[in-house]
Amino acid sequence: MQPIHTPQLIIRTFSILDASFVLKLMNTPSWIEYIGDRNVKSVSSASNYIQDKIIRSYRQHGFGLYHVSLNTTNTPIGICGLVKREGLLFPDLGFAMMPKYQGKGYATEASKAVVNYSNKTLHITKLAGITKPENIASIKVLENVGMQFEQMIQLPQDPNLFSLFTLVLHKEDE
Repeated sequence: MQPIHTPQLIIRTFSILDASFVLKLMNTPSWIEYIGDRNVKSVSSASNYIQDKIIRSYRQHGFGLYHVSLNTTNTPIGICGLVKREGLLFPDLGFAMMPKYQGKGYATEASKAVVNYSNKTLHITKLAGITKPENIASIKVLENVGMQFEQMIQLPQDPNLFSLFTLVLHKEDE
């Protein structure tokens, strides 16, 4: 994937060199509360997570989670991309920002860019978005990219109930 540039952001693939950032992000209170503890407690385990989960997804599915940074300073601020989840028929739009960058529109800006990339480059025709029903900020992002609530669902091996949002992407005229 070529990096995606938006007015404020650069969205690119992850590399092992991003391990210290992934370690910080995955241990923020909002990540633990809304996404879950992935047991990433060291730079080494963050490197393994990038290799075994994120980079593997790029190879297996042609998409994955992407690194999000500010385009003016190249400061890493979050993650946004697509996840293939067991129990979902369509790729799931996922995102998380460091606490300092939450509530500033960056998750929406990154998500809109990933939705556009999903449609125009990956030719995906439908996306899902799941979140815990109490995660109002994530629900707003999903709605801001055009997703609509469909139903409450439970995923395999997960005791939580999630709000499932979906978005049908339109094929461009050929």
